[in-house]
Amino acid sequence: MTNRNRTIGRRHLVAGASACGVVGAFAGGRLVRAQTPQLAAPSSPAQPAPLPRRRIRLQPFDLRADQITDIKVCLRPFRAMGPRFDVEHVGNKLVFHNYGHGGSGWSLSWGSASVVVEKVSTTLQRKVAVIGCGIIGLTTALTAQRAGFDVTIYTKDLLPRTRSVRANGSWTPDSRISLTAPAGPEFADLWERMARISWATYRDYLGLPGNPVEFIEHFSFSDRPFDAPHEERPDGRTGDYASTGMPQHGSEFARYSGRIKDIVPAAEELTPAESPFAAPYAKRGSLMLYNFASYGHLLMSEFFQAGGHVVIREFHDPSELTSLPEKVIINCPGYAARDWWNDKSLIPVRGQTAWLPPRPDLPYGLHYHGASAVSKTDGLMVQAYDLDNEGEMGGVGNSFEHPDRSESERAIKVLADLFARSPISEG
Repeated sequence: MTNRNRTIGRRHLVAGASACGVVGAFAGGRLVRAQTPQLAAPSSPAQPAPLPRRRIRLQPFDLRADQITDIKVCLRPFRAMGPRFDVEHVGNKLVFHNYGHGGSGWSLSWGSASVVVEKVSTTLQRKVAVIGCGIIGLTTALTAQRAGFDVTIYTKDLLPRTRSVRANGSWTPDSRISLTAPAGPEFADLWERMARISWATYRDYLGLPGNPVEFIEHFSFSDRPFDAPHEERPDGRTGDYASTGMPQHGSEFARYSGRIKDIVPAAEELTPAESPFAAPYAKRGSLMLYNFASYGHLLMSEFFQAGGHVVIREFHDPSELTSLPEKVIINCPGYAARDWWNDKSLIPVRGQTAWLPPRPDLPYGLHYHGASAVSKTDGLMVQAYDLDNEGEMGGVGNSFEHPDRSESERAIKVLADLFARSPISEG
């Protein structure tokens, strides 16, 4: 009994000693206390080693000139001071202008429409005429409908036959939108407002049947660092817009995209070990696309369902507007304003895209050495946007609106050569 009691006591003593943080040892039934050691400060939890980043596997596009199904040419309506938003009287009509968006028409369309319709809302009229059915005219008509106006579109062509669908059709909100000096500092705020409205509106069209608007992975490849200064090819140009009436250097064009970097996904640089194709420098990001067929069909359907009307008519002189029944007119003719409104402030900026059969199984895009390819629902689009190292000056002042097949074939060859030296298959 005594031994049992002693054993129980020792267990309790050990338990108690442990509970008090005391190290004990027994010698001849006597508890010997040892000094409590100093506890080390808790260390930070060990950080897990970063997982190794693996090479991105992409199947190259099958780019061959004999696969071209169409070549489209677009004249971007560029104005040095930015889009035209002023108001003027033509006879007894009040005309609100909305044109001259350069290479940013698709991207800024909803924001631009919002700016104009807000002005129109100050009138007492509820019937509105919209001139033009490109992407600017159509989104303006829809925005006016949503504001409660009865809208009729007067146009020579519906959206599928306009210059708008000869464009790139991706998020490029400050592409040749203005020149820094003529536009002035106040335009930057207006641009940001338009860009944010458009971005938010486009998000309403994500995830719909037919993918009218979607994001795809987009890769940039380069043979030199991305932060290296762009050196335009010397071409003998002198002066600037102020002295010649035409931009002479790419540095004159405004850049505003930094003002909305809080909402647009940032690109990440890839190491050579991660890059899917053999170029020394690479980036990966997300690109917003507008698929012309499904997006255009959706917009036209919405316009008609809301009670909109379309009248096919071509105008040759502003005075012809006086014959329209509507007293308020929103003028969205795009580059056509240079002739029919005699607006010589419009400068053509030529762009060309080649179209190959769709590759829905390869939903990505890339650009390299002034050539780009983007997989869209209505085709694989290939564009030569800077093959001759002209930078922003490429196509400026060029009104040649006929396809140049050799230009598209050069772009295809640039990208095909990149793929040829990159023996990487999907895996």
